[in-house]
Amino acid sequence: MATAARLRRLGATTAAATAGAYTLSVIIRDPTVSSNDRGAGPTLSSIQAKIADLSASLPSRQVQESALLGATATNPLDILVVGGGATGCGVALDAATRGLRVGLVEREDFSSGTSSRSTKLVHGGVRYLEKAVFNLDYGQLKLVFHALRERKQVIDNAPHLCHSLPCMSPCFDWFEVVYYWMGLKLYDLVAGRHLLHLSRYYSADESIELFPTLARKGKDKSLKGTVVYYDGQMDDSRLNVGLACSAALAGASVLNYAEVIDFLKDEVSGRIIGARIHDNLSGKEFDTYAKVVVNAAGPFCDSVRKLADKDVQPIICPSSGVHIILPDYYSPEGMGLIVPKTKDGRVVFMLPWLGRTIAGTTDSNTIITMLPEPHEDEIQFILDAISDYLNVKVRRTDVLSAWSGIRPLAVDPKAKNTESISRDHVVSEDFPGLVTITGGKWTTYRSMAEDAVDTAIKSAKLNPANECVTNNLILVGGYGWDPASFTILAQQYVRMKKSYGGKVVPGVMDTAAAKHLSHAYGTMAERVAAIAQNESLGKRLAHGYPFLEAEVAYCARHEYCESCVDFIARRCRLAFLDTDAAARALPRIVEILATEHQWNKSRKQLELQKAKEFLKTFKSSKNAQFHDGKHK
Repeated sequence: MATAARLRRLGATTAAATAGAYTLSVIIRDPTVSSNDRGAGPTLSSIQAKIADLSASLPSRQVQESALLGATATNPLDILVVGGGATGCGVALDAATRGLRVGLVEREDFSSGTSSRSTKLVHGGVRYLEKAVFNLDYGQLKLVFHALRERKQVIDNAPHLCHSLPCMSPCFDWFEVVYYWMGLKLYDLVAGRHLLHLSRYYSADESIELFPTLARKGKDKSLKGTVVYYDGQMDDSRLNVGLACSAALAGASVLNYAEVIDFLKDEVSGRIIGARIHDNLSGKEFDTYAKVVVNAAGPFCDSVRKLADKDVQPIICPSSGVHIILPDYYSPEGMGLIVPKTKDGRVVFMLPWLGRTIAGTTDSNTIITMLPEPHEDEIQFILDAISDYLNVKVRRTDVLSAWSGIRPLAVDPKAKNTESISRDHVVSEDFPGLVTITGGKWTTYRSMAEDAVDTAIKSAKLNPANECVTNNLILVGGYGWDPASFTILAQQYVRMKKSYGGKVVPGVMDTAAAKHLSHAYGTMAERVAAIAQNESLGKRLAHGYPFLEAEVAYCARHEYCESCVDFIARRCRLAFLDTDAAARALPRIVEILATEHQWNKSRKQLELQKAKEFLKTFKSSKNAQFHDGKHK
C-alpha cells in the first residue's frame, strides 16, 4: 500500500508538473534571472574581451598587494572579500564586473579548503527533488529549479573544465525501475530548457555493456536494468583558480596567503571599515580599508565573524565528506554509477574523473580544521558500499588517494530553531559593515555571489556601473574553446625534454598530454605548450599521468602558484589522484618553482617538507595504517 501510494504521488506530481511546466518556469525561474541579463550587451562584451584576451597578463602578487595597501581611509575599496574559495572568488568577480573597486584576501591558497575537496559534480539535486515531491515542499522544489539553471550556466561559462556526465542508477526490482524512471523524468522536466540530455532506461544486458564492472546480482536480487540521467562534472580547484584569475583580469586585487587578523572599526559608529592583513609569505602586516567587507570564508566564517564580535552565535554546522580515488578499471570512461539509497539510507557513487575513479561519500558531523583527514572506518564504509554493486574485488590496497572535505552547512541566524539547517545559502549582516555569505553548494556559487554583492551594495550604499553580468560571462580559458582544440597542440607543438645527461631531445605532444592541457587551461593551453617546447620543460612529472613540467612554470607565472602544495593540489590534481605519484614528483616541482620564485636552499627544503606533510593527510594505501579491514 505504501509503495503504491508513493508511486501515485510521484505520478500525480509528474502529471501536474507536465501540465504546468511553463507556468512553473515563469514563477520560479524568472526571479533568478537578473535584469542585467537583458540589455547589458556592451558592458558584458567589454568585460568578456578583457578576460578572453590571450595576450593578457595577470598583475603580479606584489602589484596586487600594493593595490590593497593603497586602499586608505580616504580612498577605500568598495568591497573587501575575505576567503578565496568558489564563493569568495565569485563575489570578487561579480563585484569587479559591476565596476566596483574590489579586493580579496585568502589566508592560504585559492581553493585550499572545501572548494577543492568536493564531489566534483555540478548538479541540481535529485535527492532534494525527491524530498520536494514526498514532503510537498515548494521551497525544496524552488531550490532544484534554481540549481538546475545554475548547473547549465557553470558548464557553459567554463566549458573546458566542466562537462555533462551520464550517471547510472541500478534497479534490482521492477518497482525501482518505475520509481527511478518517473523520478528522473521529473528531474528532466524541471530542468526545462536547461536540460543537459534526456534520461532513459537500459535493460540489464545493455547496462552491463555500458558499465562492465556492474554486478548482475545485488541485494539478493538480479539486476532488472538501470536508469541513466545526466548531471555535470568539473575540475573544482582549477575552476576556482579560473574564477580568481578572471576576477584579477576584470580589475579585482586578489591576494592569496593574506590573512585577516583583525577588523578596523569606525570610532564613532562602530561600523567595520577595513581589516588588518598579515602576509603569510613575507610576514609583514598592513591595513586595507573598504566600505563593506564580505565574509566568504566557508567553514571558517564564524572565526571571521568573531573578529567583529567575540560573543556572536555560530551559524556553521560542519559536516565531513570523504572521497576516495580508485584505478580507472573500477568505472568505464564516460559513465558514472549513483545509488540514491544504499541499505543504510546513504547515497554512494562511483564516477570517472581525470582518468581515475572517484567514489564517495560520507556525511557526518566533524570539527573544523585546516587539513581534515579521512578516518579509516569512513574509507571502509565507501568500499563496503560500492562492493555491493560491483563484480570486481574491491581492495583497500587499490585506494590511490583519500581525502576529507568540510561542508559548511548553515543555520540562518534569524531562524528560531536549528531545524533551518539546509544546503541552501544564507546571507546576513549581523554586524554593521560585515556581510556573511555561507552554506549553499558549488553549483550555485555564482548566484550566491550575486546575492552577497547585492547585499553589500545596499549595506554600503554603493553605486555600481551596471548590474550583475556573470550569468553569461565565460571564464578565462573558456571563450572560443572547442573540444577539438587539443588537435592544434598535438599537431603544432613538441615536448622538448632534458635528459639526465643534460641533452635536449624532442618528444611527441601525444594525445593524452594535448587533451589534458586543452581541458585544464582552455585557450591558454598553447602558452603552456610553448613553454614545454621553447624552455625544454616537456617531460612528464609522474609516470602514467599527463602533467608536464611546463605547467609548474606557467602556474607560477600566471596563476599565483606560490608553493609546491599549491601546484600538486590545486593547479594540477596529482595529490588528489595519486598520493604516491605526487610524492615522487615533488623534487622536480620544487626545482622548477625555485627557479621561478628565486628560492634559496633552505626554502626549497621547507617546501619539500611541507608538501610531504600535506600528502600524509591523504590516506592512500601507501600511507594509511590498516590491519583487519574487510578490503585488504
